[in-house]
Amino acid sequence: MSTAITPAVRDLLEQWLTHLRGVRGRAEATLTAYAADVTDFLAFQSTHLGGAPGPGELRALQTRDLRAWMASQRAREVGSRSLARRLSAVKAFYKWWAERDGFDATPVLSMRAPKHTRRLPRPLTETGAKDMINGVAAQDERDWVQARDMAVVTLLYGCGLRISEALGLTADALPLPQVLRITGKGGKQREVPVLPAAQAATTKYARLCPHDLAPGTPLFRAIRGGPLGPRAVAKVMEKTRAQLGLPASATPHAMRHSFATHLLDAGGDLRAIQELLGHASLSTTQAYTAVDTARLMEVYNAAHPKA
Repeated sequence: MSTAITPAVRDLLEQWLTHLRGVRGRAEATLTAYAADVTDFLAFQSTHLGGAPGPGELRALQTRDLRAWMASQRAREVGSRSLARRLSAVKAFYKWWAERDGFDATPVLSMRAPKHTRRLPRPLTETGAKDMINGVAAQDERDWVQARDMAVVTLLYGCGLRISEALGLTADALPLPQVLRITGKGGKQREVPVLPAAQAATTKYARLCPHDLAPGTPLFRAIRGGPLGPRAVAKVMEKTRAQLGLPASATPHAMRHSFATHLLDAGGDLRAIQELLGHASLSTTQAYTAVDTARLMEVYNAAHPKA
């Protein structure tokens, strides 16, 4: 870590990350991002305060110190969304620390994040989603690769999985059951129905795959047999959308959005879709689906108990 961090603060940061890893079940990628964001904040405070601050100096930070840091981020042309994420990491660190050591972290915790518009991939039309699934199967001459790519994208759209969730499946899942238990963000588990089309696509891939799909090993494999990475899926979808004339927003994550939006359009219950996606907040699901206010009120009026 940065030399702008004292040993005592470095130890605090490591304890926090260990807590997030062991107790909260956070993914390693998330921990890496948190560590980078907080380290960057501490490096700024080292310059701002005229030396690497110890725990005492960090506990005494005031609103002006936070504003100075945020101004420095703006000067570096850090966008509102990125700055909000970095502030969230700093506040999460301070919240854990204040609860553990019993000090008042209000100056940090009360700092408001800059407003930003949450941008989500636009969902594809139903025809566009089907064309994407069929299109990815035509991007490679090898039968097993065609079957693999089609199976992955079918799971994204047919089950609303995140790309990390689909690629995180192991061969133990074979043959795919009618209901899959998925471990999502923060270790939260949910049950997701599996469409016959997704079962059939995955079974075909497993039959053609030249690599040994032993229990406990990754289900989806790269060409040389290692685990398939998300970039490989993104690349085959990039090629497919260019051929089909689909927008640049037709990404792996957009297939999950399409799943949710199409379910809602077909009359699905917003709370049921929330459970299928693994969202903690209904407002997140509302944003995730291309639902307008009129449609939301229609769902609300149909579900709300009448007096």
